[in-house]
Amino acid sequence: MRRTGRTIANLALAGVAWLSTGATAQPVLTADQAVKMALERNSQIVSANASVLGARGSLFSAWSGVLPQSTAALRGSYAQTENQRGSQTLGQQEIPSATPRELGYATNPLNLSGSWSILDLSRISGILAAGSALQGARWHKLATRADVALATRQQFYQVVQGVKLIEVTTNAAKLARDSERRVRVLFEVGSVSRNDVLQAQVQTAQSQLDSIAAVQSLLVQRDLLASIIGLESSKLGEVDTTLSFAPQDYQEDGLLKEAAASRPDIKAAQARVKAAQQGVLSARLSWAPVVSLNASTAFGPVTRTQTLLASGSTLTTRTESDWQSSVSVALSWNYWLSDIWSRMALSASARAQLATAKDAYDVLQRNLAGEVHEAALTYQQVLASETVAEAAVASATESMKLTQQKYNVGSATILDLITAQVALERAQSQLVNALAAIRVAEARIDRVRGQGE
Repeated sequence: MRRTGRTIANLALAGVAWLSTGATAQPVLTADQAVKMALERNSQIVSANASVLGARGSLFSAWSGVLPQSTAALRGSYAQTENQRGSQTLGQQEIPSATPRELGYATNPLNLSGSWSILDLSRISGILAAGSALQGARWHKLATRADVALATRQQFYQVVQGVKLIEVTTNAAKLARDSERRVRVLFEVGSVSRNDVLQAQVQTAQSQLDSIAAVQSLLVQRDLLASIIGLESSKLGEVDTTLSFAPQDYQEDGLLKEAAASRPDIKAAQARVKAAQQGVLSARLSWAPVVSLNASTAFGPVTRTQTLLASGSTLTTRTESDWQSSVSVALSWNYWLSDIWSRMALSASARAQLATAKDAYDVLQRNLAGEVHEAALTYQQVLASETVAEAAVASATESMKLTQQKYNVGSATILDLITAQVALERAQSQLVNALAAIRVAEARIDRVRGQGE
């Protein structure tokens, strides 16, 4: 039993020493600093930023469909025809004709052409839809930042709670070892039985095992925190273990108004609904005709043709101009069968997206009041649990002192002393849990009312 107890104690002390060594290598990390790091490195933030970039690209793509398009080109061409045969009819007489060879050259030093869909209602509506989608992506990014900030604070205080529990279990293990030593001395002089010694040994081993479990739990929580903030766990360093707080009087009506006006996830849902509605309109307007404007200008075009006649003589023609231009306006209205089915599929997809977006928005609105109510009740509950835990620690401490005095004069057994020690450790652990829960509840209320960062 002694060897086992010493082994457990050494493992617990080694774990605490390892944490202390790793912690002192880095500056103390506060909750706000952890949130700042997470908002820069967390993978959810990276994904949200990428979504904004994708939505911006979709908006640029939508604009490209309605903006004028132009091209500039240098052109040249060559054509050759061999043994061209045909006939011409003059009155009732058909005159055959033959051209053994014809060569054609054309050069166009500069050719400018452009087109512009001056009236495409579907694409114009698509631009509005893409703009709303971009706005929704930006609000979603803010909502993601609030979620990451809350998750980071929750995990940060899990680490703080783990550190505090190690302090509690370490003190409990030290107290158990001291009690075991006193019991051994009393056993040697015949004041207590061997059963008392065995009970003291069990309590010592249990407290040391609790210390090891606390260290292991802390290591796991530190790894989770490092993962959230995008940092190697070995570089996490020491965390600020301050759990002080100032009680707040939150009014649910005020919280609900703040949430309805400021929640980025609700605003993102609203923007998605708007984008989906404009997408449905764009799909409907795809049935409308499109008016487009086309223009082209050629500077210095030259055309030269050499024709070898059947008589053996050569006919050469050459045309040259300073510039040539053309303008056309077209009204297009495609109603091929494939176009009809394509537009019907586009309209069905747009309506499905609208139904999904409306449902997501309705769910947020329905759950908003309940979410605010739950957050406020949770905060009141943890405040009450902290008050109870404070009183329990004070009571357990006094009971421990009294039991120790009784045990010293022989009016209490070792079992009574062990029971008092366990009660004190449990009360201290509950107090740590309550303090950490208060900080998490505060962060959750900030997230619920739209102030997550």
